[in-house]
Amino acid sequence: MKHLGMIAFALGTLGAVTVQCGVQAWAQQPDAHHEHFVKCAKACADCQVSCDSCFHHCAALVATGKKEHVKTMHACADCAEYCALAAKLSARQSPFAATACEGCARTCDECAKECEKFKDDKHMADCAKSCRDCAKSCRTMIDHLKH
Repeated sequence: MKHLGMIAFALGTLGAVTVQCGVQAWAQQPDAHHEHFVKCAKACADCQVSCDSCFHHCAALVATGKKEHVKTMHACADCAEYCALAAKLSARQSPFAATACEGCARTCDECAKECEKFKDDKHMADCAKSCRDCAKSCRTMIDHLKH
């Protein structure tokens, strides 16, 4: 039993060292991806602001009885959260930025779809465009990291 505890400790330590080495290797890479991270972070931050604003717009519409905006309101709130996370991780070139950006791009696609249902609403059209731009920027950054 004593040996099992020592083996578990050794494996845990090895795992922590492996993770730390991976993070250090990432941090030591030259800024070859810097431009892509920054562009993505800015697109995500812009989209977060747009989605939060559209959330407020939809909430006002729902308050006046237009319940067809409830789903869009929630999509905007959730999308803003994903965008904020992706913006933060991209800005600091986190090794987890690509993972956040994958979710962000998918969420932006869904949010844009919801906003586009209201073709005569400029606020929602602007939000949909921001979501499409953000999704494109996230996917471009992810593709760049694969090379």
